[in-house]
Amino acid sequence: MAVGKVKWFNDEKGWGFIKQETGPDVFVHYSQISGEGRRRLFENEVVEFEIKEGPKGLQAVNVLRSGPAS
Repeated sequence: MAVGKVKWFNDEKGWGFIKQETGPDVFVHYSQISGEGRRRLFENEVVEFEIKEGPKGLQAVNVLRSGPAS
């Protein structure tokens, strides 16, 4: 699994980008965030995720919270 920090996430639209430790930024959609209740991410939150090639580029899937936003 890859590790990165949330670059930004639009809670209203349900998508944003994760900055990888190495490599390009990765698109993230709320439907790929693990957990119950409201699925959202916070700027600088540390996450673990898998990467797949989507129709418009790299996409994060199976996103897990790894640590608090700093």
